[in-house]
Amino acid sequence: MEYLKDKLVFITGASSGIGASCAEAFARRGARLLLCARREARLHTLADRLHTTYGTAVHPVLLDVREAARVEQTLAALPAPWQAIDVLVNNAGLALSRAKTHEHTLEDIDAMIDTNVKGLLYVTRAVVPGMVARGSGHVVNIGSTAGHEVYPGGTVYSASKHAVDAITKGLKMDLLGTPVRVSTVDPGLVETEFSVVRFYGDEARAQAVYAGIQPLTPDDVADAVVYCASRPPHVNINEIVMMPVAQSSSLLVHREKTASENMT
Repeated sequence: MEYLKDKLVFITGASSGIGASCAEAFARRGARLLLCARREARLHTLADRLHTTYGTAVHPVLLDVREAARVEQTLAALPAPWQAIDVLVNNAGLALSRAKTHEHTLEDIDAMIDTNVKGLLYVTRAVVPGMVARGSGHVVNIGSTAGHEVYPGGTVYSASKHAVDAITKGLKMDLLGTPVRVSTVDPGLVETEFSVVRFYGDEARAQAVYAGIQPLTPDDVADAVVYCASRPPHVNINEIVMMPVAQSSSLLVHREKTASENMT
């Protein structure tokens, strides 16, 4: 883990969930953190906590990855000590609705494609040239098992994560001959705000997604991300696909009955 000490790690969507857990996992290993998100208060609370707990040097940046010009301008204007990014974790992403393909709103389609695909490309485009020029760097994309299969009510989200899979593989090819590494970590059911966002704040519906199983935690995913980033420089972990033991596909999930259900 000494490899990560003092490395500059840039995490998008860092204010909660997998992004926040990645920030903490890297902080524990002595990395410096460049954290971006749209929720400024949460971002600064996280930055303050990590600095207080671990002595981590943290530079929080208010940024919506969907805004191409803003991404380019913000990263170009970073103070000198925060420009040489060693590890990029493309984490920002979301799902909205379980609507059928032809019943999705245009707003939801745009939000998923703009964040999950275009936002990832905007940030990658701004960061990777510096890695190539310096002769070192690592891009870790947060994909999904939805990038390996499609399920009813998940067409647009699955399409966006299939795109992440394609971008990851293509970027690895584009970087052939350079020392820059490319990985993807693709989790199944992880209990975060993901389902709350997907169902527009419906907590009961969100909780039902994880009912009767022990889902992955954001820390589980962060552990996989750190594993990828902490290998020796000559080792590239191309892909990690991970699920709870109780899950075998997006829709094939074994749920334990509650005590009340067992009595009926």
